[in-house]
Amino acid sequence: MLLTGVSAVRVREHFGLSRNTVEKWARLAGMKFAPGSAPGLLDPDPPAVLGAVSGHGRRLSLGDRAVIQLGLAEGKSRRAIAALIGVAPSTVSREIAAAQLVYRSESRYDAGIAHQIAADRRRRPKARKLDGHPELRAAVVRQLNQKFSPQQVAGRLPLLFAAREDMRVSHEAIYQSLYVQGKGALRHELTVHKALRSGRTGRVPQSKLPPRSSRPWLDGARISDRPARAEDRAVPGHWEGDLVVGPGNSGLITLVERSSRFALISRLPGMRDSETVIDGLTRMIQQLPHALFETLTWDQGSEMAQHAKFTIATGCAVYFADPHSPWQRGSNENLNGLIRDFYPKGTNFNTITDAEIAEMQRLLNMRPRMTLNYATPAERLDEHIKSGVALTG
Repeated sequence: MLLTGVSAVRVREHFGLSRNTVEKWARLAGMKFAPGSAPGLLDPDPPAVLGAVSGHGRRLSLGDRAVIQLGLAEGKSRRAIAALIGVAPSTVSREIAAAQLVYRSESRYDAGIAHQIAADRRRRPKARKLDGHPELRAAVVRQLNQKFSPQQVAGRLPLLFAAREDMRVSHEAIYQSLYVQGKGALRHELTVHKALRSGRTGRVPQSKLPPRSSRPWLDGARISDRPARAEDRAVPGHWEGDLVVGPGNSGLITLVERSSRFALISRLPGMRDSETVIDGLTRMIQQLPHALFETLTWDQGSEMAQHAKFTIATGCAVYFADPHSPWQRGSNENLNGLIRDFYPKGTNFNTITDAEIAEMQRLLNMRPRMTLNYATPAERLDEHIKSGVALTG
């Protein structure tokens, strides 16, 4: 009120204070009185207007702290002091607790000292949680080394340490430690080459190519012919598939179950013709119960020209996505992106062993997924099989 030009007399009457008290508070706030005029402001860090409502996040000024000191000296409650400087009572309580001094078993609050403590606290960098919690840091590093993303790590921690509130950290804190901090950053402790999958700096534009011409093996097997139940990811047994190719006519067959995101991956024996792919697919699905395979959605590549042979051998119907519509096989596109994290473009899969492919499949199926509430594909598929959902179709 003094800062707005209200006289000291009006301020005394408004708050029921003595003249000496008003003048003491004003002087501590860096003000001086001149007869017949409003007090002048000397403090470069001005106090809040007495009685005003503070904005969100306003820091206490030296003047605010002077009011707190004098209010405590006069025995006022924290709520009354808070009303005078326009902040919440909890703000006053935290300020007193953070800056009070204890001398001969007596607690004192000094505005000048408290203001200096607050300034030092703002200049001092805040300790990061991962720096001061070795057990949490080790858990984060362990999962990053399994090629989990920061978001997957953050989502997985509450499942792994359900009773431990201290074993939580945000994915942003992990990103900060990986890429913003210098000395002591998490990346110095990783055994994997990189902790993030994508190396892109922008989005890949959609294809401008015209639609492919019709192919005879697509008749009656387009995605529009696929049964509606295949759209529901709550029902297991519907798969998406594709090839991941490399030089030397090498490649991988990739399958992913839409409900659980469980992946099956197999290496092609140096050939990518339709007969080889169909034979490989037939062997792959024999790894799981027959009832888990009801439909398979593929792109319009010629490697599936003999899909009728596959359906006769397995009972699994094949359907083809529309041209240039990768979102219709989104789970498989995501899987292939994950595979490229292990084996970048240009990898000759003829030089990769079946054991290495099997290990990649194992790691992908034990990786937590946000879309599964951070359960793993292996856990989710096992739940389907044990509950008998898949077997009742």
